[in-house]
Amino acid sequence: MHGNMRIACVHQGYELYGSDRSFAESVAALRAAFPSADIEVVLPRGGPIVRILEPHATRIVFEPLWVLRRQAIARLATIEMARLPVAVLRAWRRLRDCDLTYVNTSIVADYALAARLLPHKAVLHVHEIPEGAMRRILVGLMHWSHADLIFNSRATRAAFGEPRSARSHVIYNGVAGPAAAEATTYDNKRPLKVLLLGRINRIKGQEVLLEAIASLPAELKSRIEVRLVGGAFESVERERALAELVGSMGLTGRVSVLPFIPDPSEHYRWADIVTVPSRRPESLGRVAIEAMAYGRPPLVSAIGGLVEVVADGETGWHVPPGDAAALAGKLEEIILRPEAWRSFVAAGRARYEAVFSEPVAAAAIAVIAADKLKAAIAKPGRTATARQAETRP
Repeated sequence: MHGNMRIACVHQGYELYGSDRSFAESVAALRAAFPSADIEVVLPRGGPIVRILEPHATRIVFEPLWVLRRQAIARLATIEMARLPVAVLRAWRRLRDCDLTYVNTSIVADYALAARLLPHKAVLHVHEIPEGAMRRILVGLMHWSHADLIFNSRATRAAFGEPRSARSHVIYNGVAGPAAAEATTYDNKRPLKVLLLGRINRIKGQEVLLEAIASLPAELKSRIEVRLVGGAFESVERERALAELVGSMGLTGRVSVLPFIPDPSEHYRWADIVTVPSRRPESLGRVAIEAMAYGRPPLVSAIGGLVEVVADGETGWHVPPGDAAALAGKLEEIILRPEAWRSFVAAGRARYEAVFSEPVAAAAIAVIAADKLKAAIAKPGRTATARQAETRP
């Protein structure tokens, strides 16, 4: 059945951040499950993600997608509106011509709109917890699509609500990690190495961590070293503002601001702990998962999907979001009592392997895809490729 099967995989990004890596992992899972299928990947443009998709895609095409980004809402509602009917028509044609269309993230509006006409062929994978007006738009869009939904955490599903007209599934992202966790070497004799890895934006909480460190007594401040790693999405001003904030808080010798790199493994190996001080709900918290895979206990905000990832006092620590004083208190405890969290390394790695490793997620996605394909092929008006596939021995 797989020979002539056509699968389309659509993604709004082109970099190598969390949602980009999740998409590549889903494409790899589909390729492993359907080795001879024709898998077409659709991206808005070329970028670093192409290299990790190439081994799994039959071909990669670049097409304009109608993507709902918060910072571009005004433009989308006016100038870009004229492009929407053409984008929806293009999406509908792809849905019609393929046996399954997998769309990554809820913000690819043209495919969500087109899915309403062919919902039995579409799976939308939701990775974000939107807020405000954006939340109303995206929740409406997902429910309108009638497509099956995959949510990357229970927190994400709760934010969107159960679809009445389709099925929904919770699958934690499968995250690539090293072969084994690395032992912790922190012994209280040298500075604690703290890593914050993530986009520079209003959500990730870089300034909360800086405020926490700035508030520590001088003796403790001298026992901490921090790396803030990441770029801002197409915004040099934000990157510059963060570097200036480090200077104005008197943390220049303690805190390094480093650019985003596609493979952050050297940063995880450098770190003793990884902090994810998000101010707003993370849909899951990929960095916290990667941290546990490397044996670096995560210190996270108790918000969104992060509480599903990190077991407080067992694989890492929870602190209230946006609370610099609580974060400072926890850092003090971590610096002064390393023996209290030695066991977190092995516990975090075991949790990663059981719940968040690539094979676990890949198997779950393959089951949903196979189920959808069976249903699509059984539907009247199915595609020619599906009919051919069905008649093959």
